[in-house]
Amino acid sequence: MDIKGLDYNTQREPLTMPEYGREVQMMVDYAVALPNKRDRQRCANTIIKLMAVKAPQQQGGNNFRRTLWDHLYLISRRQLDIDWPFDVEQAEKILAKPEPMPLPGKDSPVKARHYGRLIEQMLDRLKSMPDSPAREELVRLTANQMKSNLYLWGHGSTSNEKVADDLARFTDGSVQIDPLRFSFAPVLNRENTQRAGNGKRKKKK
Repeated sequence: MDIKGLDYNTQREPLTMPEYGREVQMMVDYAVALPNKRDRQRCANTIIKLMAVKAPQQQGGNNFRRTLWDHLYLISRRQLDIDWPFDVEQAEKILAKPEPMPLPGKDSPVKARHYGRLIEQMLDRLKSMPDSPAREELVRLTANQMKSNLYLWGHGSTSNEKVADDLARFTDGSVQIDPLRFSFAPVLNRENTQRAGNGKRKKKK
């Protein structure tokens, strides 16, 4: 809908750096169009002061002033002819987009998604870990976390036999626990936790 007299931002030219606002963009465009270099320089210095006020979150940086001049260079679309106090040739890197990061596990999917990659790494560690108190502690932590994850993602199942079987299977048999003797930590679900919390509340007099 085009209503006469109304000017929408969607109908305007996109801003190079929207955080400074359209007023700064208009001032920079005005400075670029000035025929006298001395006037352009004075106008640029004034714009930098305004930009510093509009970007207080950047004032703690070590290169605050240099960053402002880099931003001015970009806002002017590289057309502002002045004596730059800093080398602005590297300013283009500010707008450069980072390389996309590879998705974790894309090439090596988790064998059991309900346990997660962290448990998988712990199981791989146990395969080559020599017998020691540290290994026993890691077995305890791994088994209990597996039981917790199994409850969360296995429709409420907390089978100790299932955990013991998976622990042996995913470590190629190097870790064997007796589900009847192994000391599993209790799994607290949200409902029980809420009930316990409600029971501690003092009754109003």
